[in-house]
Amino acid sequence: QVQLVDTGGGLVQAGGSLRLSCAAQGRSFSTFAMGWFRQAPGKEREFVASISSGGGRTRYADSVKGRFTISRDNAKPTVYLQMNSLIPEDTAVYYCVADLAGTSLPTPDYWGQGTQVTVSS
Repeated sequence: QVQLVDTGGGLVQAGGSLRLSCAAQGRSFSTFAMGWFRQAPGKEREFVASISSGGGRTRYADSVKGRFTISRDNAKPTVYLQMNSLIPEDTAVYYCVADLAGTSLPTPDYWGQGTQVTVSS
């Protein structure tokens, strides 16, 4: 069993930055690929970014490439999402996930509770 606690959301102006954190509690964090999804009001949940269990491979949605960076520290154990050059379209609830299947995150095994990110124009 793994518990994920998402933090770091908030209100920021367009062009600003936020860093989300996802602290994991439980066993075998280093065996999971980790990632982030987001869901905006009235929209379907969408993939944002993922990182392999060892941290050597990352994937990003086209909409965030060059602006967001995912990283992890298996010693903590925590995964981060650094978000720069934020735009209003990034407004959503962001969810951390853990998936044994790899960075494509086809069927996440665990989900965080979500953290709200609001970008004002």
